[in-house]
Amino acid sequence: MSGIAQTMSVIEVARPGGPEQMRIGSRAVPAPAEGEVLIRVAAAGVNRPDVLQRQGAYPPPPGASDVLGLEIAGEIVALGAGVEGLALGDRVTALIAGGGYADYAIAAAPLCLPVPEGFSLIEAAALPETFFTVWTNLFERGGCKRGDRVLIHGGTSGIGTTAIQLAAAFGARVFATAGSAAKARACERLGAARGIDYRTEDFVEVIRRDTAGEGVDLILDMVAGPYVARNIEVAAVEGRIVIIGLQGGAQVEVDFGTLMRKRLTLTGSTLRPRTVAQKAAIARQLRSEVWPLLSAGRLRPVIHATFPLAEAAAAHRLMESSTHVGKIVLTMNESK
Repeated sequence: MSGIAQTMSVIEVARPGGPEQMRIGSRAVPAPAEGEVLIRVAAAGVNRPDVLQRQGAYPPPPGASDVLGLEIAGEIVALGAGVEGLALGDRVTALIAGGGYADYAIAAAPLCLPVPEGFSLIEAAALPETFFTVWTNLFERGGCKRGDRVLIHGGTSGIGTTAIQLAAAFGARVFATAGSAAKARACERLGAARGIDYRTEDFVEVIRRDTAGEGVDLILDMVAGPYVARNIEVAAVEGRIVIIGLQGGAQVEVDFGTLMRKRLTLTGSTLRPRTVAQKAAIARQLRSEVWPLLSAGRLRPVIHATFPLAEAAAAHRLMESSTHVGKIVLTMNESK
């Protein structure tokens, strides 16, 4: 790999625990295997699964790097055997199974997408994890369509800000919960018909009032725990509930009588353990259905803050504070 450094800076986790366990380390630059590319990373998104992995609660899948980081943007600097449709120098954003908090990272070629027209590499790094997650759960599993009434919990998270924009762009009427009146208004500026401050308002009551008692057709939930019963309560007949996170807990009692009477679908998924082929199918859908909207300026990631790689611990503290609106991004190399 001519012209590529032999070593790179990475963020390592000394032992499971708080952000103070994160430190700068040095490792050999990896070489891409068949079907892979090496990317000189300009920016990497920070996501809730990174926090869980740092805490020891979300180990990387077999074969994945133990370095944190699930989404990156940068320049392709080496190609593995058999890679087609990509070239050295291409600016791409990629979903990866680990290794993003580093100067260089390996990505499967089918999970690389072009940087949308008019996007910086910082903005591009904020796309893959949230857009892959939202597309597969809101549209593929949840069947989101024009005219649906959609409730999105965690509306000002990276997932939430993406889900609001995507659902609204495809013609849904969106409700979103958030942790303050200011955050509720931020959801509305992104396209939600109604932002709900869950600290002072009951989302079940608000939605019942605003839908004349009918409820919502689709719920995207990253909380679970006590929200599961309330989701069932506020879901419309034939409604779909998609669980993608367990911030409120994984164990709950479910009233299956109400679920049966309403003919509800209760489902959920994870993204990281899926095969490259499964993720590639999502990438193809994003490229055809969503990337044109990004290039046209109809969708844009919300970037709350950026931190240099050496300050990754500060980025994690901000993530855990839940005071941010949108994405947090680490920057490396040139990020223009």
